[in-house]
Amino acid sequence: MTATRFYATGKRKAAIAKVWLREGSGDIRVNGRTVEDYFTMDTAREMVFQPLAVTDSGSKFDLMIKVSGGGIAGQAGAVKHGISKALLEFDADLRGQLKKAGYLTRDARIKERKKYGQRGARARFQFSKR
Repeated sequence: MTATRFYATGKRKAAIAKVWLREGSGDIRVNGRTVEDYFTMDTAREMVFQPLAVTDSGSKFDLMIKVSGGGIAGQAGAVKHGISKALLEFDADLRGQLKKAGYLTRDARIKERKKYGQRGARARFQFSKR
């Protein structure tokens, strides 16, 4: 290992997370705040810790994360994707565990665009016969 910090980018919906990983004591900072302070919802917080739990590396690494765009759920998904990719940069042997859990695949579901002549992406204006 020549690098002391490992970088990866995670994406989900409209959110983009930049993740820097280095060996340390388990300190995780998201936009300069603690994970508990930034992600107040339990489900979002659990999503962030999933890759670390699968690889049993919760207290081995310090993470510095910059996340922007989207909402809370999208940002949590982007952080999860970024952490997974950063762990892969650190140790390629973790690929099997992370891939089996489905954390390396970018969730490509995004908001569908509104179509012209319609009320929304799928919704139509009400039809009136007379």
